[in-house]
Formats: sequence, C-alpha cells, structure tokens
Amino acid sequence: MSEKTIVVVGAGLAGLRTAEELRLGGFDGTVILVGNEKHLPYDRPPLSKDVVRGETHDTTLRPAEFFEENKIELRLGVGAANVDTAAQRVALADGGEIAYDELVIATGLVPKRIPGLPELAGIHELRTMDDALTLRGELAEGQKALVVGAGFIGCELAASFRKLGVDVILLEPQPTPLAGVLGQQVGELVARLHREEGVDVRCGVGLDSLSGDDRVRSAKLSDGSELDVDVVVVGVGSNPVTEWLAESGIALADRSAGGGVLADEQGRTGTPHVWALGDVAAWQHQTGRQKRVEHWTSAGEQARVVVAAMLGADTAPSAQVPYFWSDQYEIKIQALGTPAADDDVHIVEDDGRKFLAYYSREGALTAVVGAGLPGKVMKTRMKVANGVPVAELLG
Repeated sequence: MSEKTIVVVGAGLAGLRTAEELRLGGFDGTVILVGNEKHLPYDRPPLSKDVVRGETHDTTLRPAEFFEENKIELRLGVGAANVDTAAQRVALADGGEIAYDELVIATGLVPKRIPGLPELAGIHELRTMDDALTLRGELAEGQKALVVGAGFIGCELAASFRKLGVDVILLEPQPTPLAGVLGQQVGELVARLHREEGVDVRCGVGLDSLSGDDRVRSAKLSDGSELDVDVVVVGVGSNPVTEWLAESGIALADRSAGGGVLADEQGRTGTPHVWALGDVAAWQHQTGRQKRVEHWTSAGEQARVVVAAMLGADTAPSAQVPYFWSDQYEIKIQALGTPAADDDVHIVEDDGRKFLAYYSREGALTAVVGAGLPGKVMKTRMKVANGVPVAELLG
C-alpha cells in the first residue's frame, strides 16, 4: 500500500475525515486532498450562526501543521473538472491532472438557485466561509432581511439575524417551516418559536421577483404582496456536486430522487477503485433504498466504514442511528432516527417553547425530535435503533 495514491476530491468534513482515517488505519502511501476553496478544511454548521453573527471568523478543523505532520498533500483552490476512470486520472480545473489508485468522491452540495433572479448586490446564498463573511459585512441593526426558504439554514439565519437586531421575514412555500423534514405538526412548533422572537413567518407563499437599482430594494411575493428589503438570502435546498462526473461513467442517482453518487453500504460505487461518501453520496441503506444523508455526524461514520473497506478490513458496517441538530436562539433542536413528513407524530411534551415528539411508522418508533430537551432525546437512542412499538412509550 505504501506505493499507492489515494485521491480524495472534496476538502470538507467528509474528505478530511477520510484522510484522517487513512492515516489512523495505517495507510502509508500518498494521500491527496483536493478542494475548490482556498481555505483549509473548515466546519460549515457555524456559518449560519457564529460566523454570520460575527462571533468568529475561523472554523478551521485542523491547522496547516496537521497536514504536514500526517503527510496529507493539499491541493486547494482548484476543483476537479472530470475523471477518466479507465486511466484512473482526475483532471483539475486549472489544467492539471492527478493519477490515483483509489478515488474518493466527497464533493458535498451546492445551493439550488431560483431561476430569473437579478444580479443585484444584497442577494446572497450561504455555502462557504466567504459567503458568510460577505453576508455578515452587510448586516446592521434595523435592516429588513428576507430569508427565502425555512429549512434548517433559513431558520438558523433568521435566528441569527434577530440576535443582531435585524427585522426578518421568513418565507416558505410549504405549510410550515421544516415541513418536508419534520412534518407539519413539528413545523408549526418551530414556526411558533420564530414568531415569539419577532420573525414574520409567512408560509404557503413563494418569491415571485426581486428588484432594485444597484442593489436589491424590494421583493414581490406569489400572493401579490410587496416588501421593502435591504438583504435577501436564498436557501431553498441543495444539489449534490456531480457535474464533473457527467462523462465519467460513474453511476448517479436521478435528480428527482435526490441525486448523488450511487454507492453500496460501504461506499463502493459500481466503478472499480471509486468510492463516495458524505452529502454527495447516495448509499445503500437497510431499507433497500439508496439515500443521501446530509448529517454532520454521518461524515465521520462513513469515513471509518469506507477506509476500513478500502484497506481490506471488509467487515459489515455497524448500524448507526442518524443524528442531527439545529441551533435556533437558545434552543437546540435535535433529531434521532429518520423522521419523515408522512410519519405519525406524537407530541409528548410541549411547554410552549420546548417540545418532544415521537415519530412512528406502522406502529414502530422511527425517530425522536426534541427542542431544548437534549437529555430526553438522547436517552431514546436504543429505542429508535430497535424500532420499539411507539405504544409502549406512550403508555
């Protein structure tokens, strides 16, 4: 293995964890980490919170010395353009090429765009550190901000803006915030939280157009209403970064099914010597479906599985209970398991701000979601893992 080269395309959390696991697993060959941003690998969840609020401007995960000490070669500031899987070579956007023995795809996501929006200052999307710093530089107390999309990023931004004294309109075409992820019942509780903090939450309404002179000044909504705005942030979902694989022959999931690189339960694609993990990867799951999991904790778990399989420790991956969280105001919203919008939802605790909900499908517990109740959520992990009958928990 010492003469082999493993190329990891994508220098986010999943790519970094893969490089780390390779060294921890005893691989002493060449490891090359390719990323299209100039920054060292950094943590993205704080972008919509601490960074936008100006509380930090550095979420670097490992210092430069770490990569030197572990002999991880960094190719930053240049993305991958395509890959020749027969020749086992990755072409870079700057014209360079890298030969590989094993290729790991960890390119993550990019924000979806709303077609037809004008090119005006003050219109933002949030994916990178530079995006967050630019947005933070435009915010001031008393401004009016329009956040388009009440998913986790939109809700977190709305909370951060309110902490900065910015007036916020949170726009969501679905019936409630987070309806597609947590369902309408819990989505209503999230909407309540934001309204209590002074956010103008408007659901069932979309964005029709934006206008202004040198920068955005007004927004027209699908219900015909018009708003004066100083800042607009669009957060209407993400797409996996797979365009560079279009002519590679590597199998991709259909965009209507969420897209991504198709891989088995250990990250192997159908192409020899090519692996995929993280937000871009649609892994085979116990349900029999192939699904992308966009959770921070999954990146490390998948990296351990991929590297073990790549290095020959081809053991069956252990079952993991998906976990994700979102910080909004002083409340941490946590989820264990796989909540779905069409699950049966049982609100078992609600004090008007904090809440706890059980999700079930055909009578079996599938997920637990709580806000401000971390102990009560986390102690249900094994119950979620075992899919216990929800009736046992409801008494």
